[in-house]
Amino acid sequence: MDLLRWLFDAQIPVAGSALLLREVLGNIFGLLSALGGMRRKVWAWPVGIIGNVLLLTVFLGSLFGSASTANLLGQAGRQVMFIAVAVYGWNRWRQARGSGGHAVTPVWASGRARLGLAAGMVLGTVALTPLFAALGSYEPVWADAWTFVGSLLATFGMARGWVEFWLIWVAVDVVGVPLLFSAGYYATAFMYLFYGAFTIAGFFVWVRAQQRSVPAVPAVPAAAVPGPGAAR
Repeated sequence: MDLLRWLFDAQIPVAGSALLLREVLGNIFGLLSALGGMRRKVWAWPVGIIGNVLLLTVFLGSLFGSASTANLLGQAGRQVMFIAVAVYGWNRWRQARGSGGHAVTPVWASGRARLGLAAGMVLGTVALTPLFAALGSYEPVWADAWTFVGSLLATFGMARGWVEFWLIWVAVDVVGVPLLFSAGYYATAFMYLFYGAFTIAGFFVWVRAQQRSVPAVPAVPAAAVPGPGAAR
């Protein structure tokens, strides 16, 4: 219990302020999970779950003795969502594990799936914004809802092996970084800022992996091509 209490109370002094150790550790585990995801390793999922549990206690600040921090219900809810989807992704990647230690072969989502992702991003944000507002989430509430919905779709896309999931993370970071800075979650905001560059790199890594996975079409020898006078 003493160790648990220390973990909840521990802070890291930074430039006249302090960061919660839980927030820093949660983001470190998140970064390790992202690195594992880029390399398509199954261990990315359980490592990410550890970070999600830590960050859940951070974003529900008032429930865990941090009265000075804002409750970001979207950020807290997405940690629960991450854990649920991570169990799905963990199982899917274990079943799909192939040669070379890679758990999944990246593919482009179908046109229908892309349309569903875009519609889900917009409609999900519209639907959750009044709910988060009623629950007292931090303003602007739509930004909290956007990061929640985008995180859900990106994590699902990663589990499915869709290359586009990296671009959804970029859309999440564009909104999430200013939101977290304004709410005072500086460690997570800086980590999101780093994620922004990381996700772009991850996108191109998966694009190259997808291209390598497509079998080359053998060239047809010139002699095998019928000429204009060939019999029909």
